[in-house]
Amino acid sequence: MNKQLQFETTSFSLHVIAMVLMLCDHLWGTIIPGNDWLTCIGRLSFPIFAFLIVEGYFHTKSLKKYVMRLLIFALISEIPFNLMVGSRIFYPIHQNVLWTFLISIALIHMNEKAKSSNHFFKRLFTGILSVILGFVLGLVTMVDFYHAGVLTVLAFYFFRGRKWWCYLGQLISMWMIHAEMLGGLGYELSLFGQTFFLSQQSFAMFALIPIWLYQGKQGYHSKLTQYFNYFFYPAHLLILGLLKMVI
Repeated sequence: MNKQLQFETTSFSLHVIAMVLMLCDHLWGTIIPGNDWLTCIGRLSFPIFAFLIVEGYFHTKSLKKYVMRLLIFALISEIPFNLMVGSRIFYPIHQNVLWTFLISIALIHMNEKAKSSNHFFKRLFTGILSVILGFVLGLVTMVDFYHAGVLTVLAFYFFRGRKWWCYLGQLISMWMIHAEMLGGLGYELSLFGQTFFLSQQSFAMFALIPIWLYQGKQGYHSKLTQYFNYFFYPAHLLILGLLKMVI
């Protein structure tokens, strides 16, 4: 008899973890600056959301409704996002993360359409093309996390599964995207007489722990929690944006 894992995450618990960590990161970026531990743990939130977007694509009962919900809340979230990031209503040089996910879903759908043809070279060409498009569109549209955000979602799509090579692919992709590509601010650490640089963004690697504990279960679900997950994003952006302007 197979023993059930003692510790496992569900879609519901991953959403909760990601929302709490996202709030920590946004608190650091607005009203509680200087507390770097908030943004370090907050780095875990985006990869978890990226993973959930891929799972959402495959588990939704209606892709059209799923995309429409994301589109509606992307529009709703834009002004609150502008207030939090740019302290103004109109801030065209940076778009909220839901646009990142919409671009990613479009590219995932393009790959799924190619898969249905059962033509290897068509699937290979589409996969390479989607990575190039994701890189370019992420930069040109200036969505949150830019090209790295779209590529993170695609990494979880291309390496979706529980085989060893899927885990390895996720691990390498996360390192290349978040530790190497993004890099940025970080800390110098001395260990055994050697100095190492640890970037803040590299903490995103730890998101793989709760992601790998996920066994495909939805967990608690209701219409209330579903829409709370959507409304939480623009609501907390608006509150933090307004607080940032008055504090």
